[in-house]
Parts: sequence; structure tokens; C-alpha cells
Amino acid sequence: MTLLRVENLSKTFGALWAVKNVSFSVEEGEIVGLIGPNGSGKSTLFHLLTGLIKPNGGRTWYKGEEITKERPYKICERGMTRTFQLVRPFSDMTVLKNVMVGRAYGSEPARSMRQVEADANHLLQLTGLTGKSTVLAGTLALVDRKKLELARALATKPKLLLLDEVMAGLNTAEMNEAVRFIKWVRESGVTLIVVEHVMKALLGMADRVIVLNAGEKIVEGTPREIAGNEEVIRVYLGERHRAGA
Repeated sequence: MTLLRVENLSKTFGALWAVKNVSFSVEEGEIVGLIGPNGSGKSTLFHLLTGLIKPNGGRTWYKGEEITKERPYKICERGMTRTFQLVRPFSDMTVLKNVMVGRAYGSEPARSMRQVEADANHLLQLTGLTGKSTVLAGTLALVDRKKLELARALATKPKLLLLDEVMAGLNTAEMNEAVRFIKWVRESGVTLIVVEHVMKALLGMADRVIVLNAGEKIVEGTPREIAGNEEVIRVYLGERHRAGA
């Protein structure tokens, strides 16, 4: 089943094309990687898909229904949510309450505060934050803020989850843990689009990879195809990747 379909999506800021005529689809159950140099339009594309900004052209369908001009909360209620590259929790609220906010809304809002709290505690357990449930979110270290961002997104009960550089700043052990968790999220029934610069991690878990450069899609394919693509090596991966591969 095609969960997401994007057709010629475009966004300009003045004379700058941030996203230019990008088209792709995502099938239910996939992990799709989204890569490209800094400034290539990856986060802007996420903004467009989730309604944070509106496109200048193109259309987006989710589960067969057009969502191009829908507001962010409506898209979240449909079952699509995202994390942000720059993590911004509710700093003056506890870790637990941050997750409870997500569980109270989203695609399947909890029916009672008891369920909200129970489900939020379960997500803290899954993401390794149980021991910090009463800590103010603004005091967390980077790795725990990343975990909290993921827990908050999962609390909305998404069917399609967009992850924006959740592994940035993590060490090797933390990165491997994150990869295992992302694979578990997929096994639990969530489809994912993952923006990531850690190529070893991304190419090891993605079914397909889409490559952006200067706002345009230049190629998409399997991880093996992308890793060996001459244009991708030239504009993004670099010659060191060729030697390592």
C-alpha cells in the first residue's frame, strides 16, 4: 500500500529554490532514507510534508487523501508526525509530562489521564528514560533530549514517522542502540522516513534512499545502488567513501 505520495513539491524563499519539483512515494512498512549535503532541502521537505510551511507548487497525498494544505495538527491526527533536528522540548516540564502531552493528542488520543500517564511511562521505558521521568526536560543532556524527542513523537501513535537526524551527536554505542530501536519501531508497524548523515547507520537499515542536492531529487535507489552512484559520491559522499566502500 502506498502510504505517502509526493508530486512535484516545490518551495521558494525569494529567488532561492529550497525544494524544487520533488516527487517520490513511500510504501507501508518501509524505512526510506533521505540524504544530501547541508542546505539540500531535507528539513524543508519535512516542513512541507507535515504542514509547517506551505508549498509554492506540487501536491502531497497521505493514505490516498490530499494533505497539501492541511494544518500540522490535522496531519498529526491523520497519523504522520516528525522529530526536529534542533530538539526543543517543553523545558520547564518534566520528561514524563512532555511525553504525556503527545499521548493526549495525535492520531489515537488516550481516553483518560490514567491511560495517558501509563502509556507515557511505557514509552519512557522503551527509550531508556524511566529513571529521568521527574527531571525537567531542559536539564537533559543531548542524548537524552534525542530520546525524549523520539518518545514524544511516538506518543502521538504515528503510522508514518519522519526522523530528522536523531543520531547527530551520538557516540558509536548510542548510534547502534538508536539503529536497533528504529528497526523495532518499523517492526511495530510504523513506516519511517529518516534524514541522517551517518551513512553507515542509514545504509544499513534503509530499504530505499532518496538523494537531494540543491533542493532537487537527483536519484533514488537501494542502499547499494546509492553507495556506488557516481553523482552521489561527487556531490555528497566524497572520494573517501569510495575508498571505504
